[in-house]
Amino acid sequence: MNPPEGPAAAPPTETVTERGSTPAAVLNTVRWSDPARWLQAGWRDFRRAPGIGLFYGTCFTVMGWALLIVFQSSPAYVLALSGGFLLVGPFMCLGMYRVSQRLENGERPGFADSVLAWQARTGQLAVFGVVLLVLEMLWARATLVVFAVTFDGLPDFHGSLLALVSGENLVFLVVWLALGALFATLIYSVSVVSMPMILHRRTDAITAGLTSMRLVLTQTPVMIFWGASIAVLVFAAMLPGFVGLLIVGPVLGHASWHAYRAAVRD
Repeated sequence: MNPPEGPAAAPPTETVTERGSTPAAVLNTVRWSDPARWLQAGWRDFRRAPGIGLFYGTCFTVMGWALLIVFQSSPAYVLALSGGFLLVGPFMCLGMYRVSQRLENGERPGFADSVLAWQARTGQLAVFGVVLLVLEMLWARATLVVFAVTFDGLPDFHGSLLALVSGENLVFLVVWLALGALFATLIYSVSVVSMPMILHRRTDAITAGLTSMRLVLTQTPVMIFWGASIAVLVFAAMLPGFVGLLIVGPVLGHASWHAYRAAVRD
């Protein structure tokens, strides 16, 4: 049977074939309206498995409280390692990806299955984790260099976030935010669809990372919009004592699965 043509045909795609290798993953064309659909699908999955979602949301919230406690005594090191906390999110969302995958297949997700989702692809997830760890180490080192150049020794923020944004620390804050934005963009580009792809397909970590970067580089406006949407939602969820992460964390995890499924064709 010939494939459908005309209006019934598949959505526009971009196909890239590596020279002398297996054809690369086919990318669907994402649209400006897609991030809203991914969030809606993420909210739907959260409502279908609220117990599992609230467990992961609680983990995100507790992690935020732990950061605040550590910041009181070691603000410089918390800022230097801030990238590491950003990297923890995608790994914690593995359980959310598994739940969405089960729901997509018409199966009933289990708590144990979500917690042990990493066991399905331990090796490749470990490889991807090492790549992200290297990026985190570079980020931390660069942040400490900024500290050394800006301050005489480790800065004293008096254990307060308000001291961090005071006028006397403005130069440091601008440089640190610019540095963080650079590394965060790189990490986002490498990981936006990588981990769901590793979990879902028999693919290696490098291929998944390159596919993620290709998606961001070839469909930059929409993917920047999606990344900005994630950042805004997470920031808003952090304002009320990190309590908003109870809901926003798992919803974004589910939504990230749907973003992968929409952007990368089977």
